Amino acid sequence: MEEESGAVFISMTDEDGKEVILEYIDTLEYNGEIYQAFFPAEVEGEPDDPDAGLIILKTVHENGEDLLSTPDTEEELEAVYDLFMEQLFAED
Repeated sequence: MEEESGAVFISMTDEDGKEVILEYIDTLEYNGEIYQAFFPAEVEGEPDDPDAGLIILKTVHENGEDLLSTPDTEEELEAVYDLFMEQLFAED
């Protein structure tokens, strides 16, 4: 992860092979798994995506490494999304 003015950013490659920059928002644990929330970072020279929203990724351990993956089911994604929303709005 890369820090810039207090914010933390990561770079990932999406399923289409395009590099995506994400801004780290928060981490939480749910059912023994670790999840991280991100927002797509604004990239200079590229138009903002009005449909871009919170991106939730799960930490998985493979071959001794921590990797980020999408949640396995829609139900898992919805449950974790709701928890992140509660946590984010509770901080306001």
